[in-house]
Amino acid sequence: VYTVQTNLKFDKDNVLVVFSNGRLHAISCIDGEVLWKKDFEAESFEVQQVIQPPGSDLIYVVGFAASYQFEMYQINAKNGELLKHESASFSSGFSGEVSLVSTETVVALDSTGSIFLTISFQDGKIGFQQTPISNLVEDSLGPAVIIPSSVSGIFAIKTDAVTVFIRVIGEGKLEVVEKTTHEIAVSDALSISEDQEAFALIQHASSEIHLTVKLAHDWDGNLLKESIKMDRQRGLVHKVFINNYIRTDRSYGFRVLIAMEDHSLLLLQQGEIVWSREDGLASIIDVTTSELPVERNGVSVAKVEHNLFEWLKGHMLKLKGTLMLASPEDMAAIQSMRLKSSEKSKMTRDHNGFRKLLIVLTRAGKLFALHTGDGRIVWSHLLRSLHKSEACQSPIGLNLYQWQVPHHHAMDENPSVLVVSRCGPSSDTPGVLSFVDTYTGKELSSLSLDHAVVQVIPLPYTDSTEQRLHLLINADKHAHLYPKTSEALSIFKREFLNIYWYSVEDQNGIIKGHALKCKCTGKVADEFCFDTRDLWSVVFPSESEKIVATVTRKLNEVVHTQAKVVADQDVMYKYISRNLLFVATVAPKGSGEIGSVTPEESWLVAYLIDTVTGRILHRVTHHGSQGPVHAVFSENWVVYHYFNLRAHRYEMSVIEIYDQSRADNKDVWKLVLGKHNLTSPISLFSRPEVITKSQSYFFTHSLKAIAVTSTAKGITSKQLLLGTIGDQVLALDKRFLDPRRTVNPTQAEKEEGIIPLTDSLPIIPQSYVTHALRVEGLRGIITVPAKLESTTLVFAHGVDLFFTQLAPSRTYDSLTEDFSYALLLITIVALVAAIFVTWRLSERKELQEKW
Repeated sequence: VYTVQTNLKFDKDNVLVVFSNGRLHAISCIDGEVLWKKDFEAESFEVQQVIQPPGSDLIYVVGFAASYQFEMYQINAKNGELLKHESASFSSGFSGEVSLVSTETVVALDSTGSIFLTISFQDGKIGFQQTPISNLVEDSLGPAVIIPSSVSGIFAIKTDAVTVFIRVIGEGKLEVVEKTTHEIAVSDALSISEDQEAFALIQHASSEIHLTVKLAHDWDGNLLKESIKMDRQRGLVHKVFINNYIRTDRSYGFRVLIAMEDHSLLLLQQGEIVWSREDGLASIIDVTTSELPVERNGVSVAKVEHNLFEWLKGHMLKLKGTLMLASPEDMAAIQSMRLKSSEKSKMTRDHNGFRKLLIVLTRAGKLFALHTGDGRIVWSHLLRSLHKSEACQSPIGLNLYQWQVPHHHAMDENPSVLVVSRCGPSSDTPGVLSFVDTYTGKELSSLSLDHAVVQVIPLPYTDSTEQRLHLLINADKHAHLYPKTSEALSIFKREFLNIYWYSVEDQNGIIKGHALKCKCTGKVADEFCFDTRDLWSVVFPSESEKIVATVTRKLNEVVHTQAKVVADQDVMYKYISRNLLFVATVAPKGSGEIGSVTPEESWLVAYLIDTVTGRILHRVTHHGSQGPVHAVFSENWVVYHYFNLRAHRYEMSVIEIYDQSRADNKDVWKLVLGKHNLTSPISLFSRPEVITKSQSYFFTHSLKAIAVTSTAKGITSKQLLLGTIGDQVLALDKRFLDPRRTVNPTQAEKEEGIIPLTDSLPIIPQSYVTHALRVEGLRGIITVPAKLESTTLVFAHGVDLFFTQLAPSRTYDSLTEDFSYALLLITIVALVAAIFVTWRLSERKELQEKW
């Protein structure tokens, strides 16, 4: 989307022209009404520029058709009438973007990138002027690329070796004004007076950037020239924005806002970085956690405080603060010291497991380590493997995985994570693996793969160095084992027959189950590559069902017990399987926006599928319902959220699945005494005897995300964490989604904790985890178990980041922070004293009775 404007001041009679999604709109500045619109999508050509000369009622729309045809449309800005349509072909074709150098001239490159074209459309007549790139850039290698610029009459051409700035003079004449070998970025033109425009030029040089502000008509003169030190982990400058102000001496001063390769923002003024923002954290694509190092014993005070002087200085500052003699700078230093010495912000793990590192991967390809205690950035690293290069033109980060998690007694080993990425948006482009130390942020190594990465399967096996085995599936359905070591291969071969996985083809409506077959044959053959075979497939008819959601249990989820004691001391056994897949499908017509179809035309079907055998264990249809569907799977139950068209309300449904093969163990005393068959082996190839219980409830809010709390041992009751449309996180007790709820529960059911049935789920204001805060642009909710069983750690991310500790069943296994230890001590002393006094009185009474 971009607007076409001649000045920044809009009067009542002005018309704002906006181009978006192939359509040109004219919008009234009085009431925002769309006065007219012109659709160019039907014209089957790619719009490159929309131009309105200053003070003119004409709009020029220029672009390419069929890669070799240049098209120009002349439109009346007042009523949208098409005044003229001209086209001209160029046999060599066009490539890349065009750059506007005047109101009636654009520049472009031919398809080979070796010929420069000046295209004029003065008075509606199209003319081409050709100039070989070799005439402008000597010894140029490879095709050139135009760097567009809004500076009138100036543009840049970039080749492999050099970037050249060119000025257009007169009727298509070209003049080279500067050459540079550095990476450059140019701002848009800024009007600083009626007849003067300025622009900013930034060049990279090692660990510095050189900022120059020039006048558009005077390239040789500089209004400003500065050098600023820049952290290399921020990458290159991608965007430059300039603003001016008047100094006290009536000269022009400039502020420059730059957007870096890692999506961070920095404001530059007078050769300094005034402020910076890590806006890359607003586009997190994956999150994992890492434990902090164990605290070592025997560290001296001098080492903790760096030296004795710092130790004394800190205590002097604290004394000045106590006596109210501290300056604002002293108070800031005191606050900083308090934060550093706080238990929450220590860089060592605590016995409750509250202090961790959140390792996040952003869309810009940068890794951050965030401390859960105070949210600070411990380290950040822009991955080299995600830099644009000849071999990898469009690198895209995909996912994070735990790679090496050393035992806490292995003090010399640091944990590491695996970053999986690929060299383009297509799934068949080559993959890239990066291994990063989670304590230091150092990229230990990276691998450029000769195969694509369609699916990554973390295996539940580790080698002697505690590196976790991973299976990477490529586009040709070959499986590649990592790490590529003989030890990993021997472990993998032992479990060869026990490895199964599935794949989902959303567009084709097919889910397939796979297993390993043998070693790869042909060109890709190596001892770590394996052929695969299809075991089963479930095909959903495209005319009636479309896959909209799939979800499985977390790999690291802990289930405390399979048995569930219900009313009357009866026992039900949860069907616990890591191979269960929840699938939601909707009618093809119902896959659009809510309300786009009638209830009769839409339905939602929920499946529970065993991914080893492909057997459908349960299927339920919700007539008159549609997506979007948000679901979460935990233990033996799944909860999903959708829209009910008949009731015009959102709904949440729950399905619980139980194992009937252990139905003979109904007696709770058998369970207590261990006389049960829970440890007997089971096979997924034998048809499971299961029953399901389900129930649906109305729910008030639309959802953006859904998650479930997780704890270390799985004992604590579960809570659903719902990311609402209002960008808040609501905690809902799982008991409200118990399918066994009835209108009039029996006394035994009440004692069990069954809540009386209502048609809708309650929204309790005190249950908002985010309280009055909003996580703007909420996209995901992550839960991490702490060592303390009662507590789970919750991280919500979007444009904002939010972190908290949650105790679904309250902190039953620890004392609160405001617990009065003094009162406890006094009570104990008083009880001991009372026991002693009563004992003495009792002894005296017995003695008197004997006399």
